[in-house]
Amino acid sequence: MKALLKQYLPYLAGYKKEFFIAILGMIAVAAGTAGSAQLIKPVLDEVFINKDREMLNLIPFLLVAVFALKGIGRYIQTYYTSYIGQDVVRKLRDRLVSHLTYLDIDFFRTMHSGEILSRVTNDIMRIQTVVATIIPNLIRETMVIIALTAYVIYESPKLAFYFLIIMPLALLPLSRLAKRMRKYSRLSQESTADMTSRLGEILSNIEVIKSNSSQTYEAERFAQENRNVFHFIMKQIKTNALISPVMELLGAVAIGVVIYIGGTEVIEGRMTVGSFFAFATALFMLYDPIKRLSTLYNQAQDAISANKRMQELLETTPKILSGERALDETISDVIFDHVSLSYDGTPALTDISIEAKRGENIALVGDSGAGKSSFVNLLVRFYDPTSGKILINGRDYRSFTLASLHKKIAYVTQRIYIFNDSIAANVAYGEEIDETRVVEALQKAYAMEFIDKLEEGIHTRLAQNGDNLSGGQRQRIALARALYKNPDILILDEATSALDNKSEALIQKALHALKPEMITFTVAHRLSTIEDADRILVFEEGKIICQGRHEALLENCETYQKLAKKL
Repeated sequence: MKALLKQYLPYLAGYKKEFFIAILGMIAVAAGTAGSAQLIKPVLDEVFINKDREMLNLIPFLLVAVFALKGIGRYIQTYYTSYIGQDVVRKLRDRLVSHLTYLDIDFFRTMHSGEILSRVTNDIMRIQTVVATIIPNLIRETMVIIALTAYVIYESPKLAFYFLIIMPLALLPLSRLAKRMRKYSRLSQESTADMTSRLGEILSNIEVIKSNSSQTYEAERFAQENRNVFHFIMKQIKTNALISPVMELLGAVAIGVVIYIGGTEVIEGRMTVGSFFAFATALFMLYDPIKRLSTLYNQAQDAISANKRMQELLETTPKILSGERALDETISDVIFDHVSLSYDGTPALTDISIEAKRGENIALVGDSGAGKSSFVNLLVRFYDPTSGKILINGRDYRSFTLASLHKKIAYVTQRIYIFNDSIAANVAYGEEIDETRVVEALQKAYAMEFIDKLEEGIHTRLAQNGDNLSGGQRQRIALARALYKNPDILILDEATSALDNKSEALIQKALHALKPEMITFTVAHRLSTIEDADRILVFEEGKIICQGRHEALLENCETYQKLAKKL
């Protein structure tokens, strides 16, 4: 709890004005609460016992003033603390998402997207209660407790002593409950993340589920995850529900002792009836904020677990670090110099040495797992070589900034990424939209033939994942996005697999016209896409075992001969 407050209290420093106004509101609540207890004394002693009419006329106005002060203070405190809390959470969420986008591709391949989504949404919402509710309420309740404690000590130090001795005994059971709460909070958050992951898989693979009529199977798997969430949430509720009985029992003991001793003081004439009831009222009022404070402490355990999970993400750092030099010249050549790559100790590429020059079209072929994707991953710098170097224009490509490197490389995969935005925004993704360039890129990708038929043309909004387009249309937009960048290196990873033969032939024609302006790497899925390649690299078990033109490989490379029959 202390560490959590230490971490988030500095955030309040950026809201000095709002926090100052909120503190004034809290002071008003504390003063109004203590003042309402103080009014009991004149009501009993002056009005009911001494029958003072002037005090009778004054009391209603004082009562309204005290509760108005308390109400206005609570409103001010609630508004400004909520503003601070919501804005801090907004910044936290922005920071977390921005941080995630810079993490290595390996991170996203090892951590389930549902787990990440749960941490960014569910865990942040739990942390929100710390900044927006727990910290402000903690300060307010502390002020109220201080004000009422000062008042009861002022009114009767002897009676206050008994109450203030008994209530701290509550700390022992509360600390044990807090430890249990923290444990079940962590388990609840982990099970919620698993449930979110399961739901994400269902939504992502709905076509497979429906085509296999496996709805019952998936529903049962989800129900199991859902039951786990229910189980741990009920454990939390059960633990949280114990706080009130514990506090009430201890409070009853304390108040019982005070009433007995206070009654004795009144009977023996050492204390007036009004003083005792004012003290007792303050004592009852003091019990509520102490009870709320213990509840806040228990609620914080949920946030502590969520915060730990969020900090794990924020403390995860990328291994692929940006260089310092901007790659602002045209890429004339790329050299793989004895490059090897391993994933967690498992070799993926071994001793790859090739040179590619501007204007070359190089094809990559091989069975699944042969190393083609690993080669491409290195080119885009999703990974760095385990050994060896990759040189661009004679310099180690790790010396270049990632932004300038990626600006020079266009990567089109078989899996097409379409954003829920206009066609123009999808084509010019990440850059300012130049409609003339957008149309030119779409024409080169032979996509305007279907876009011209759309009512809003290039301003047509695409559904998530491009579900309002056919597979071939999505691929052509993805290709147009690559061409819009005017790249020096174009990587086509089975990028025309969803196109019909006619469309593919047209795109191959367009790419042939652009060939002198770039280095093209093509991962082949059809023989027609590689027959005219300047060089074909044949991969097997992470090595390049043959390379050359199509005709030469058909004569000299047995592995390529077998592959050619499959393509």
